[in-house]
Order: sequence, then C-alpha cells, then structure tokens
Amino acid sequence: MDLKTEVCEACGPGARPATAAEAREWMAQLPQWQQVVENGMPKLQRVFRFADFAQALAFTNRVGALAEQFDHHPALLTEWGQVTVSWWTHSLGGLHRNDFILAARTDDLV
Repeated sequence: MDLKTEVCEACGPGARPATAAEAREWMAQLPQWQQVVENGMPKLQRVFRFADFAQALAFTNRVGALAEQFDHHPALLTEWGQVTVSWWTHSLGGLHRNDFILAARTDDLV
C-alpha cells in the first residue's frame, strides 16, 4: 500500500488496530517518523524543524486543516523553530492505518 495515495477509512466501532506486520510495512514509507509509547499508548511521532516560530505556527495550522478534513486529530506541540506531531487513534488506544496515511500526508505539508 502506498500511503500517499491511500484514502482514510471510517474509524468507528469495529475498526481494528494496525497489526505489527502492517506497522512494519508502513513505517518503511515513513523513515523520519518514530513509533513511540506515551502513557501506554503507541503513537507515530515526528519533530519538524523550522527557521522561526512563524514558520512553525504556519505548519501547525496546515496540519490542523488536514486533521479537520479527515476528522482525525493529532497532538501538536508548537515551539520556537519546531513542531512535534503525534498521530494515534484515541478510540482504539493505538495505531490505525489512518495514522500512517495522515503521517505521510503531514510530510507533504512541509
């Protein structure tokens, strides 16, 4: 599956988390992202660096627009010169294919 061309699917009741094999396959397409665990929750995370706060804030707003478009919302930490983006599926308590797709789309927003 090419993450950049995939369409997000509805992620309601009955949605299943990504398997370990799927996560490995999809992570190969996201070399600058890491899988992390925070408070027992697996997440995809990447730090994006910028020249100043204004550029970081503009990027944060682009990620926010992407999140609204797909009704799937990451954690965003905006600081001077950097933005940390963390994708995961709250309702599943872990990672769904949409998290990987939206991480790939986030890369396109830089």
